[in-house]
Amino acid sequence: MPVTGHSPPPPPPCPALVCLTCGDPAGIGPEVVLDAWSRTTAHTRARLRVVARADLLRDVLRTVRSLPRLAVEQVAADDPRPSNAETVVVVEPDNTEEVVPRGRISAAGGRAAVGALETAFRLVQSAGRRGALVTGPLHKEALHAAGHDVPGHTEWLARACGLPDAAASMMLWLPPTTDGLVHGPLGVVHVTLHESLATAIERLSTPGIVAAGERLASLLVALLGRRPRIGVAALNPHGGEGGLFGDEETRIIAPAVAALRAAGIEAAGPFPADTLFLRAARGGFDGIVAQYHDQGHIPVKLLGMHRAVNITLGLPLVRTSVAHGTAFDIVGRGDADSTSMEAAIDAAVRLVEAGWSGAG
Repeated sequence: MPVTGHSPPPPPPCPALVCLTCGDPAGIGPEVVLDAWSRTTAHTRARLRVVARADLLRDVLRTVRSLPRLAVEQVAADDPRPSNAETVVVVEPDNTEEVVPRGRISAAGGRAAVGALETAFRLVQSAGRRGALVTGPLHKEALHAAGHDVPGHTEWLARACGLPDAAASMMLWLPPTTDGLVHGPLGVVHVTLHESLATAIERLSTPGIVAAGERLASLLVALLGRRPRIGVAALNPHGGEGGLFGDEETRIIAPAVAALRAAGIEAAGPFPADTLFLRAARGGFDGIVAQYHDQGHIPVKLLGMHRAVNITLGLPLVRTSVAHGTAFDIVGRGDADSTSMEAAIDAAVRLVEAGWSGAG
C-alpha cells in the first residue's frame, strides 16, 4: 500500500571533496600540508585527500621531527572513505617516477607540481559543486624550467577551464583574529595580477575593476553571510591629487566605483592606498579592490602573513591556497608554519557549504 502524506526529507548533501596539493614538493609544501592535516577540524565536514607521492610524504614525516606522527595510506581516486586527523589519505598523481631533490629549484619539482595539480583538478571537476582545490606554493622558476609558460596556479587553472588568464583574479583573505592585534576579517581582490607594473597600469580598465569588485562582493557574502563594505584603492600617490599625479582615478577608477554602487554593491573610493588599508584593518571595510599585485599583497602580508589565504575568483570551482612561497631555505628544519594552509582548508570547506564557486 503506497505511503501518503509528507514526502521524506531529501538526503543530506554528500561531504565536500577537498583535494590538497603540496605545490612544488621541493619546498615546504609537504610540511605545511601534513601539519595542517593533523590540526584542521575540516575532517568532520569534508573528505580530504592529498594528491602527492605517498613515499615523499612518508619521507618528510620521517625526517622532519617537528611533524606529528601520521600514517600515510594510498587510495584510489574514487575511494569514498572519510578522512581523519591520524591517517593521511593519498591519491597519487600520474607522474610518480621522477625523484625531486628537496630544498632547491629544479625542473623535476616543476613537473611534479603540475602533475599533482592536473590530477587534483580532475578530481575536483568530477565532484562538481561539492569539490574544492587547496594548493601549496609553487615556484615560478621551477615551472619554467619544466617547460610550463604559466605564471602560477591562477593562470594554469584559467586555461584548464578553457578561459583566458584575465578571467581569473586573486583575492587574499584574512580570517578573523582573536589576538587583538588586527581587526578582521578582510578580503583583498586584485584587478591585475602576475605581470610587470608597466603592463598592469596599461591594462587597467573600468570594466576590469567592476568585474573584480563584483567577484569580491559575491565571495564576501558567502564568507560573511551579509552585505560587505568595499573600499576601492586609487592607483597614484595621494589618489592622483586632482590630476597632478595622474588621471586614472577620475578617468578609470571613479566610474567603476559608480558602476558597482549602481549594481547594489556598497562600494566607495577611490581612496589612497596608504590610508585605505589602515582604515580596513581598523574595521572600516570588509573588502578592498587593489589595482595591482603588490598594492594588495604587501599590506595583507604585513597584517597577517601566516594566516592569509589566497582565493581564486572568476573560475567555475572553489580554489584556495596558502599566501606564502616555497621557502627552500627552511625545508626540513621544522620551522614551516601551517596556519595559512589550515585557513585555506577551512575557507574552501566554508565556500562549498555556502554553494559558492569562483564564478560567483
